[in-house]
Amino acid sequence: MIYPTRRAIYLLLVGAPTALALGLIRPELWLVAPGWIGFLLACLCLDAMAGASPQQLALDARFPHQIGVGEPFDLSINASGPRAVPRRAEIALAADERIAPGGRIADEIRAPEGEGGDARMLTRRLSLTATRRGQAEIAALWIRWAGPLGLVWKQRRFAIGRSIAVVPSLRAVSEEGRRLFQRNSWFGLRQQRLRGEGSEFEALAEYHPGMDRRAIDWSASARHVKLLAKEYRVERDNRVVLAIDAGRTMAEPVGGMPRVDRAVSAALLLAYAGLKLGDRISLFSFAAQPQALTPAYMHTQDFPSLQRAASRIDYAHVESNFTLALATLSAALNRRSLIILFTEFTDATSADLMIRAAGRLVKTHRLLCVVMRDEELESEERRRPECAADVTRANVAAALLLDRQLVIARLQRLGVDVIEVPADAMGASVVEAYLGIKQQGGL
Repeated sequence: MIYPTRRAIYLLLVGAPTALALGLIRPELWLVAPGWIGFLLACLCLDAMAGASPQQLALDARFPHQIGVGEPFDLSINASGPRAVPRRAEIALAADERIAPGGRIADEIRAPEGEGGDARMLTRRLSLTATRRGQAEIAALWIRWAGPLGLVWKQRRFAIGRSIAVVPSLRAVSEEGRRLFQRNSWFGLRQQRLRGEGSEFEALAEYHPGMDRRAIDWSASARHVKLLAKEYRVERDNRVVLAIDAGRTMAEPVGGMPRVDRAVSAALLLAYAGLKLGDRISLFSFAAQPQALTPAYMHTQDFPSLQRAASRIDYAHVESNFTLALATLSAALNRRSLIILFTEFTDATSADLMIRAAGRLVKTHRLLCVVMRDEELESEERRRPECAADVTRANVAAALLLDRQLVIARLQRLGVDVIEVPADAMGASVVEAYLGIKQQGGL
């Protein structure tokens, strides 16, 4: 496609009134107007024919087929032709809003720099980040440059029509999981600790420095005239259900990423740790209706199945039905389980139904509720006011934070374990809470 630039239009607009004025002053100079138009048309044709043609370009766009949400990735664009191309050109990329805010990316593409650069090639590497899960389609790319005279644009559209699968991030799962396993001595290095920190009695062993003094059996020690301590068998084969609320409040972003995506990443990290410890892990999601409940997996080879189930958790813009969801989950469980609920609430009124449903569920199962700290509200409350509007915002933020603490207190009175964690440290905090429950033998 070839079309005039703004410079050509301005020259035509400037020449028209000048030629009209000459025609009024000197009628015999009326030929100046058509002559000016003909001159511009000739310059446009010359500018269009000079230089390389966009139709001779070949596009090579490279990008990964699958990425994790919140992870940066590179999109490489290379355009080459049989003849020399301009040193720079403009590009526009039509892509899904998951990777391109507004659905469009505008940038420049340049020839390689240096002595070894190819004058027949334009290249550009774009650094992008996926903000939401799903299929992010890259539809088309437009490339254009001006002719040597700057009077015409030479443009071509390349249809790409490929998608990037944006899935839950596993980088955080592998890195954080490796770090936690190295920090905790549960995993294969110290058999004494693995054997002695459960809830079911295993055997008596001689007390050594570093063991828990509360485990000393004083009666047996008196009989054998030496200190003996009780060892316990670590609980295994427990049923752990990771329940993720995918309703309206969880679809809102925090720190540049929707809450539900942060919950999914934390749930996968906990699932990885649970499978390593030999527990049975299930994934449950809900919004207005229960969405999915996976089977109970107990081997690390089943982790990809949990990942695929987590990638299908969709964003919902409706209120969550806690009564229906938790009642459905309770009916599907035939043994006492640890239910880890990733959710969010804004005030005491909207959380009332959740509190009632949690109260019924905690009578049979162990319930751990995970919520993210609202750092935006906390900053509004702490910020020094400079006008009346700042005072109003601070009062509203303080009222919302107070309601939040009231909801947490009501849940704790019912016997629900509640942890409020920063969004960036959610995965590690959840795993620590899970390991603490196992060490206590709370299941």
